[in-house]
Amino acid sequence: MLDVTDFILEDHHTMRRQFALLDDVWDDPRALGLVWKGLARLLDVHAACEEEVFYPYLLKYGDSGDDDSTEGDVVDETDDAIGDHDEIRDAVAAAGKEEPGTEAWWTAVRKAREENDDHLAEEEHDALPDFRRNASVELRAELALRWLDWRYAHDSGEGITYDKDPEAYIAEYRAHPVADPVDHPVAATSVTHG
Repeated sequence: MLDVTDFILEDHHTMRRQFALLDDVWDDPRALGLVWKGLARLLDVHAACEEEVFYPYLLKYGDSGDDDSTEGDVVDETDDAIGDHDEIRDAVAAAGKEEPGTEAWWTAVRKAREENDDHLAEEEHDALPDFRRNASVELRAELALRWLDWRYAHDSGEGITYDKDPEAYIAEYRAHPVADPVDHPVAATSVTHG
């Protein structure tokens, strides 16, 4: 069965592997530039897709933290994630201003990697298990289809809204919760579900 959390984890694996590829070609600026180009786009597109497809539903269906069974609640998890995405994007943008292989480029790439590693660990420890515990398999399957649909429409990186204010993002989705996607499934022919 499709599961949005599986797609998120697949991207996480790809990110880790591509950062490792940078280590493998550390002394080849041309290879560094090509590997980084794809990785930088993946980091941006993945973050934006999570913000469009995953986190609004985590806010709606995740653990509110009313009991003490989890370390945080969906608001904390979402706030951390959106802030992390902004930090990763800033480091990606800084690397984009430098020549691959230079010390300034490596400094920005290391920053992106450190921020991303911390983010992936937090998400895999908190947000994803929370969602798997609280979301039905039908919801996770429908969100997987929305994930695919959004990615097909935005994998080029075009039309993505970057840096978001975490508090404003949370306030927006708390004030206007998303509709249940199981009741409003994405169309089979959709390439953007709106």
